[in-house]
Amino acid sequence: MEHAGKHALITGGGTGIGEGIALALAHAGAEVTITGRRADQLARVAASSPRLHALVMDVDDEASVRDGIAAAAAVRGPIQICVANAGIAEGGPFEKTSLADWRRTMTTNLDGVFLTFQAALATLAPEDTGRMIVISSIAGVRGLKNAIPYTVTKHGVIGLIRGLSEEFMRRPITFNALCPGYVDTAIVRNQLPGLITRFGVDEQGAIDMVAKGNRHRRLLAVDETTGAAMWLCSDAARSVNGQTIQISGGQV
Repeated sequence: MEHAGKHALITGGGTGIGEGIALALAHAGAEVTITGRRADQLARVAASSPRLHALVMDVDDEASVRDGIAAAAAVRGPIQICVANAGIAEGGPFEKTSLADWRRTMTTNLDGVFLTFQAALATLAPEDTGRMIVISSIAGVRGLKNAIPYTVTKHGVIGLIRGLSEEFMRRPITFNALCPGYVDTAIVRNQLPGLITRFGVDEQGAIDMVAKGNRHRRLLAVDETTGAAMWLCSDAARSVNGQTIQISGGQV
């Protein structure tokens, strides 16, 4: 029952990996604030447990993040577990990537994590324990072609947690990154129609093409990332700090 009564906040908690982690933490007894831009998605997830609490919040908007997290903490206590999961994945050739495309990805995937962690840390007293986790990607530890802005942001958040782990070394707070490969979520499924059209394959053929990005050549299930997150949130991982944990079916 080590999570019971703790307040967790999950950005992008209405779908995919964020939803999986939120449900697991609520099941373990935590009070979980799930954030996102779509009230309907958040309400759907929150309806599954009285410990899940929906908060419409846009990580692209500084006031939304700071005010939203402060309001959640005022009701449910300091953010002892924070999972910065919200992000976007857009692809295309580097030569055709506009500055607007670049800035949009940086704002959501990098600035959003900076704001989320800073606002969550502001709710903690000096003696409070904390578990700060960012959902990076295998793109954070290797380069992905046709996804340069995304790759840069996922490398960037790893630099962020490494720096924070040093800065807060004397406090009982850890900062770590999970780096999953291709997970069977809506983000991956949304890529399939384009692959089907471009390569003339059926849906399973498109899935197989994406799955090749994982060493064991299958899509990851959401619970494979959820399990790693739950361990990082536990007391057993209290000395795991500033680390990148790859979940990709083998060495990247």
